[in-house]
Amino acid sequence: MTDNKKPVDSLKPDTRQPASHLQDAVPAGAHACDVRTATCFVGDSIAFLKKIRAIAESFDTHIICFNDSMLAGKQHARAALRHAVRSFHNGSMVSNTIEMEALLFAAGSRQCSVAALFGVHEGENTMFVCCYPARDGVWDALTPLMVVTDENRDIIDTPKRVYLMKLFGITEEEIATCSGDCMTELVLERIALLEVYR
Repeated sequence: MTDNKKPVDSLKPDTRQPASHLQDAVPAGAHACDVRTATCFVGDSIAFLKKIRAIAESFDTHIICFNDSMLAGKQHARAALRHAVRSFHNGSMVSNTIEMEALLFAAGSRQCSVAALFGVHEGENTMFVCCYPARDGVWDALTPLMVVTDENRDIIDTPKRVYLMKLFGITEEEIATCSGDCMTELVLERIALLEVYR
């Protein structure tokens, strides 16, 4: 989402906690950040995002829709959001919203035009949808816009592996140095580098 609204009050920095605790801004538990898979058809992406934004504002939360075909699983979505919230707390965001900041981290890019590709697009969409902070009733409110599923979209098959390697500039040599299936870890390293080089 690319609007100019400020993050909700629930994301204001907690001055009682030292900066070293910022990595816990988005705990893994579902009570803090709820991530689900969903499908939808988008006829008009601007109108769709306005509806998403209205629902998010009504629940005092943030809703981020990630294009799951470009992500290395649910962990990738969670990590992107965690980095975005940390950037907000640190005052180092390069965008105006938590939503766009999360897309930038998902893409491992500072370019909003690149990050937008990691969000919704017109036509059929399969998504990881994040709600932060988690709010009761949000998913019911989203029902007219999308179908929430329980699909496991964390599996990286060979075509997706090749695609992710190209997308994030991962080489066969890097993969050879890892043990087991390390594609997700290598992608997470790429998005973490974005925070380092800001």
